[in-house]
Amino acid sequence: MSQDHVHLGIAAAREKVDEAVSREDILRARDRLKVLQTRSAKRWPRLLWLLAGPGVLVMLAENDGPSMVSYATTGATYGIGFFVPFILLTFVMAFVVQEMTVRLGVATHRGHAELIFQRFGPFWGYFAMGDLVFGNVLTLVTEFIAIQAGGLYFGLPAWLSVAIGVGLMIASLALRRYATWERMLMTLAAGNLLFIPAALFAHPSGAGLAHAVATWGPLPGGFGKAFVTLILANVGATVTPWMIFFQQSAVVDKGLTRADVPQGRIDTAVGAAVAAVTAIATVVATAPLFAAHVDVSQFASGADFATALRPLLGTTGATLFALGIVEAGLVAAMTISISSSYALAETMSARHSLNLDLSRGRLFYGVAVVSTLVAAGIVLIPGAPLLAMTLTVNVIATLLMAPALLLLLLLVNDREIMRDLANGLRANLAGGTIVVAISLIGALYGVITVFPNLLGK
Repeated sequence: MSQDHVHLGIAAAREKVDEAVSREDILRARDRLKVLQTRSAKRWPRLLWLLAGPGVLVMLAENDGPSMVSYATTGATYGIGFFVPFILLTFVMAFVVQEMTVRLGVATHRGHAELIFQRFGPFWGYFAMGDLVFGNVLTLVTEFIAIQAGGLYFGLPAWLSVAIGVGLMIASLALRRYATWERMLMTLAAGNLLFIPAALFAHPSGAGLAHAVATWGPLPGGFGKAFVTLILANVGATVTPWMIFFQQSAVVDKGLTRADVPQGRIDTAVGAAVAAVTAIATVVATAPLFAAHVDVSQFASGADFATALRPLLGTTGATLFALGIVEAGLVAAMTISISSSYALAETMSARHSLNLDLSRGRLFYGVAVVSTLVAAGIVLIPGAPLLAMTLTVNVIATLLMAPALLLLLLLVNDREIMRDLANGLRANLAGGTIVVAISLIGALYGVITVFPNLLGK
C-alpha cells in the first residue's frame, strides 16, 4: 500500500471519529470527569455546586415577568393574608412536579418532547408540542413586556429596552457551552433576590407574616371572580408546562446520571425555596398599595407598580423593584426560548444541546432566536393591553398544565423506561392530587367565565 493510501485511510478514520465523537460529547465528558473526580474525593459541597443548575434555574426563571406582576397584583389587592401560605403551597407543588422530571431525564437520557413521541405516538406528541409552543410564545411576549416596563421606569424608550433584551439573549447563545451558559444565567438569576430588600423597605410585620402563614389570614373582598383569577394566576406563576420540558432537557444536556439524583433533588428544592421567598417578598413589597387603597386595575405594566411604590417604599425600594422586574423578564426569556429549542429539535430528531457549535446547531439556536424576535416585535405593537396580557398568560398556563402533568405522570410510572426510578405510591398521590386540584381550579374558572355573575366581582 502506498504512503498516499495510508494518509487517505488515516484521514477517513479521523472523519469517522469526528462524526462519532462530537464537540458536544467532548464538552459533556469533561464536565462529567470533574463530577467523578469530586465524588471520588468526597468533596460534597463542591459536588453539589457542580451538579446544581437545572433546578435553581427553572424555579427562578419561573419567577418571571408575568409571575412577579401576578404576585404584585396579589399583594396590592389582598395584602399578605391568604396568599402568603398559598404561594408556599404552590412551590411545594412545583417541587413535586420538577423532581419527577429530574428522575425522568436521568433514567431515560431523553428530553420530554422526544419521550412523548416515542411512548405515546405522533398525536400526543404534536398535542404536547402545541401546548408548549402556544404557552411559550405568549409567555415570551410577557417577558419582553417586563423588560420594556423596567426600562420605562428608568426613562429608556420601549424599543431600546426590548433591543437590549434581544441582544443579551442572542449573545448568551454565542457561548456555545452548556456549563458556561448555565453559570452565567444563574448569576443573572440572583437578581431575583432584589425583591427581598424591596420588601424590607415596606417595613413588614414579622408577627403579621407568621399569623398569615399559621391561619391563612383574612380574605378581603371574599370569594369572587377576581379571587379565582388570582388563584389561577398564582398557580400559573409557579407550575407551567415549559418548566417540565426545560428541566428534563437541561438534566440530559448536563449529563446527570443515577448517582446524581440526590443532588438533582437538592438543586430543585433549593431553587423552589429561594423562588418562594422572593415571590412572597414581592407580595410583601406591594402590600402597602393595598393598605393605601390604591386601585391597580388600571395599571398598564410592572413599571406602574414601581412608580406607585415610590412614595411608599422610597426611591431605593422602588428602584430595586423595577430592576427585579427587568431581571425576571430577561432570565425567563432566555430559559423559555431554550425550552422551545430543546423540544422542537427533539421532535425533529435534530441535535439539541447548548454545547453545539453554530453550524451543527442551526435549528436549535435558530428556534430560540426566531421566537425571541417574534415576541419582541409583538410587544412593540402600539396600544397593546400589557397588564391584561401579563395576568392572562399565567391563567392560560394553569389551564394548559393539567394535560402536561398527566403525560408526565404516565411517563414516570412507565417501569420499562424508569426501572427503579419510577414513581412510588406517595409520589403518585402527590402528583395525582396536583392534577386534580389544577383541573378543578381550571373548571371553576371556566364556569365563572360562562356565568360571570355566579361569584360576584
